[in-house]
Amino acid sequence: MTVHPPVVGHCDELLEAMGAFRASAHITERWGERLAAVLTGGGRLLAAGNGGSAAQAQHLTAELVGRYQHDRPAFSALALHADTSSTTAIANDYGVDQVFARQVRAHGRPGDVLMLLSTSGASANLLSAADAARSAGLRVWALTGPAPNPLVAGSDEALCVTASSAATVQELHLVAVHMVCAAFDAAVEREAA
Repeated sequence: MTVHPPVVGHCDELLEAMGAFRASAHITERWGERLAAVLTGGGRLLAAGNGGSAAQAQHLTAELVGRYQHDRPAFSALALHADTSSTTAIANDYGVDQVFARQVRAHGRPGDVLMLLSTSGASANLLSAADAARSAGLRVWALTGPAPNPLVAGSDEALCVTASSAATVQELHLVAVHMVCAAFDAAVEREAA
């Protein structure tokens, strides 16, 4: 059976990008540990992205509200795009650039974390959300595609995936989400013991 180059080429790109990405494991571990401290202390995670990145953000919040691998308490995590009535009303009344920023101002509290996911790192609505979060005293983390990009500059910390296609960036963002969750669960378990 013949497999065409564009198909296996995607696997090759993913393997190449994974090698460089693996060196960022310390960032995901730090984020998971910090997130455990915030959420067990009564804080919350807000997460946002557009398109496929929105799906990744929602995946992260689902793992925290539900569970990742093992049963544990539920924690406060909101995917800002998931409230369609709010997002469409805000887009209509204030413009698409304010869809996430307005929700950050409503739900975010000092000490909370805002996680923004973007393959380009240039989405205006995410940049506005980062500004709103920093003004409100939230810590801003970004998962992006290749640096430099505006979202990296507007965040407290960023993990940038070096890959030429948005698909590969999104795939490694999912890996990062799972790595953060693994570190989060380990930190919660240590604290409980």
